[in-house]
Amino acid sequence: MDAYLFVHFREKRTPDGEQVYFALSTDGVNWEQVNGGQPVIWSEQGDKGVRDHTIVRTKYGKFYILATDLSLANCFNTKYKGSWGNIIREGSKCLSMWESDDLVNWSEQRMIEFGDEDFGNLWAPDVIYDNINEDYVIHWSSAVASNNYEHMAIYYTRTKDFEIFTTPQILCRKDDSGIIDSAIYEENGMFYRFLKSEANPAGIILQKGKSLTGEYTTIEAFDEEMAKLGHHAYEAPTAYKLSNGKWCLMLDFFGIEGEGQGYVPFIADNIDSGLFIRSDETFSFPYRFKHGTVLSITMQEFNRIKKWK
Repeated sequence: MDAYLFVHFREKRTPDGEQVYFALSTDGVNWEQVNGGQPVIWSEQGDKGVRDHTIVRTKYGKFYILATDLSLANCFNTKYKGSWGNIIREGSKCLSMWESDDLVNWSEQRMIEFGDEDFGNLWAPDVIYDNINEDYVIHWSSAVASNNYEHMAIYYTRTKDFEIFTTPQILCRKDDSGIIDSAIYEENGMFYRFLKSEANPAGIILQKGKSLTGEYTTIEAFDEEMAKLGHHAYEAPTAYKLSNGKWCLMLDFFGIEGEGQGYVPFIADNIDSGLFIRSDETFSFPYRFKHGTVLSITMQEFNRIKKWK
């Protein structure tokens, strides 16, 4: 792959911010906006706004975008009565999904209902291919009524075709705090899982495991680097490999109001070390991206997306 596509939303208080945006890069470092910085896809169902986007390229040639069905601009002060607690308890039990063959022409929005009466919300989906089972694992964050909506955890389902999905199961939980925003990567036969921990510590953590859905252990060197930031207001980890073999980790900073929010880059020589160093000065962005995912693409795909109208 020769280029990168970043699928994200924008920090705006109006409904157009919580839609699907694209950005492009040939090096994963210098980014440019697509479609003049306007949404490339609009949510027309559910809350009519989407956040926390992920995108996956399948083995059979299709692309899928999944996102949280949530619009603060449309619903925070009305449907949810100005309360994040209400969103956690009464949020959407669906994820929004679109599919495409070419990254330009996208299907109608589909609402995929994974939650049952126990689920209070479904947030921040991500997808990884399981080489052993030859299927796709979709994982996300939820709070559940059976736990009195305490300590959000990560759940998952499996699919081979994004049409039929297995019953959701627990992937991981943390006994002393909630966890959200899971992102999992496979490298050299090991799995690496980034999570946002709500406490102990508060902020992003990195874990390592031998199997996708098995036990993981904490990479303490990563905790030490995160502690140096002096601020815990980072979420939405997403990572990708640069052409030089190094890893870039993007963390979404939400510690201030307005345009100061958005992704901050961190670079590590390898993911196993956990030594991700903040690297703002070497990156450029047209505006601050919010919670999304990076996909490696070809130059043919890059050029096709760049012509988006």
